Amino acid sequence: MPSDAFEAERPHLLAVAYRMLGSRAEAEDAVQEAWLRYHKARTGGEIHDLRGWLTTITGRICLDVLKSARVRREAYPGQWLPEPMVSRLDDPAERVTQRSEVSLALLVVLEKLTPEQRVAVVLHDAFGMPFDEVAAVLNTTVPAARQHASRGRRAVAEGQARHTADLPEQRKVLDAFLAAAASGDLQALAAVLAPEVVAIGDGGGVVNAGLNPVVGLDRVARFYIGILSRRARDYTDVTVEPVLVNGDAGVLVQGRHPDGRPVLFVLTVAVADGRVTAIYNQLNPAKLSSVDDR
Repeated sequence: MPSDAFEAERPHLLAVAYRMLGSRAEAEDAVQEAWLRYHKARTGGEIHDLRGWLTTITGRICLDVLKSARVRREAYPGQWLPEPMVSRLDDPAERVTQRSEVSLALLVVLEKLTPEQRVAVVLHDAFGMPFDEVAAVLNTTVPAARQHASRGRRAVAEGQARHTADLPEQRKVLDAFLAAAASGDLQALAAVLAPEVVAIGDGGGVVNAGLNPVVGLDRVARFYIGILSRRARDYTDVTVEPVLVNGDAGVLVQGRHPDGRPVLFVLTVAVADGRVTAIYNQLNPAKLSSVDDR
């Protein structure tokens, strides 16, 4: 059945679209549009390489979304972070799936690429699509597609936070960071932060998360000591649950404001050489709906 054939490819297409768009909701919309085009194309004849055809169609849809999204994100209030893929540690099946996800550290720097560079890097480097097919998605020549991918790779290498630790080391470093920040121990916190550490918060203009990244060991250390001490004072019924965020160590924080409004955010880190190199704090409720539904 045509529907069964498409559904078998849906997880692959969602993975492609999420890496390109950094949004689960936008990825699902793109795949649904691919389904509509597939359904229409089926009436015109047989599709011989279904995965290749669907990946090409999804890539073209995502390219259009990225081009329009650049305008929206330029007007975005504060910092933009991808929608996190969060799984709880007590769900083995989901944990296996999440461990294969692309890290937030990579998605953050992919956001800085041009739409063409991002599509080329994702399709060729992540999913092995030949450059002649990438060129067809981009409606350009093969040399131009190669150039988009090359420039994208350079931008990723230059802009990505160092993130080389395995999951047990990530968890150890994250726990040390949270403990030091919560206790207000500036010396202990400085010992677990890299000199070039950057902290990025996304509140979507709804939750206060700061308009600019916080950069540098001393500034980040003092910022988080202030934030955590203030939240400990102002929030009630706070729980901090270890989770996986795009396959990496993170925490899901829930609680309540004094007036009863819910508190919900997800924090994850990039770790290299035993130190935190980047902190990603997603507070935008619109990007946490899948977490809130759990």
